[in-house]
Amino acid sequence: MSPSPPPARQAGVDDFEAHRTHLRAVAYRMLGSVSEADDAVQEAWLRLNRVGDDVDQIGNLGGWLHTVVSRICLDMLRARQARREEPLDDVPERGWAREDPEAEAVLADSVGRALLVVLDTLAPAERIAFVLHDLFAVPFDRIGPIVDRSPATAKKLASRARQRLRSNPTASASELAARRKVIEAFLAAARDGDLDTLLDVLAPDAVRRSDPAVLPPGAPAEVRGARAVAESIMQFGRRAHLAEIALVNGELGVVVAPGGRLALVLTFTIDGGLVTGYEVIASPRRLATFELALSEPPRSGHR
Repeated sequence: MSPSPPPARQAGVDDFEAHRTHLRAVAYRMLGSVSEADDAVQEAWLRLNRVGDDVDQIGNLGGWLHTVVSRICLDMLRARQARREEPLDDVPERGWAREDPEAEAVLADSVGRALLVVLDTLAPAERIAFVLHDLFAVPFDRIGPIVDRSPATAKKLASRARQRLRSNPTASASELAARRKVIEAFLAAARDGDLDTLLDVLAPDAVRRSDPAVLPPGAPAEVRGARAVAESIMQFGRRAHLAEIALVNGELGVVVAPGGRLALVLTFTIDGGLVTGYEVIASPRRLATFELALSEPPRSGHR
């Protein structure tokens, strides 16, 4: 009895798995969403399978997969941009529910949510060019065909994105450092549910104002007094793990971005090392008026 033939190798299974982690990292930086990044990687897997027995003819599988994922992400970004024709008066809840909080936390911590938020303000081709070149050191002669531009134009797209991400703050370096220290203490206390530390960082007559749309029915849009403000923060602190410091109209503030999509902006007034007031802004119409930029250089994508 002749031996059974070996099972047919599914096209590129082992080879694809060797690239999956890197492809997911690329897609996440391009899309800012764990679920969408996984969708993009899965679509690349399906396209590889459609190649079938010809997979062995792909000279550089890693480069091929990198290009395929980048083009898939570009299409997804363009579709996302088209969907932004939705009404501007509703607070967007998408992203709060679909994302896996633990998976998003791991990836977002490795990237920085502020970077994802600012990237989300870029045109799709700008975002792809910036991510590939500045975060993954892909040369422009490879980026050009991905975004259907010449290498020279792809370079201009990345440069334009870089300028948007790194706009100049309005305060001096020392003023920024002092303001950052206060906001970081505020965020840390909110994340930890530390009422005493919140009271230490709030001025006695601190005021919290909020867009009514983001509050539960009946909750006041304005709260006054350090203790009342601190207690209100304790109620809504569950979202603090999604918050990160960024430049908001040239001033240090906070952005909250589930799934890489801007949902809230917090602006602060600080005096004498204490928060005298802050505002929670959730209206898409108001969010669209902010100029957002990074407060620190972006982290490399080489992981």
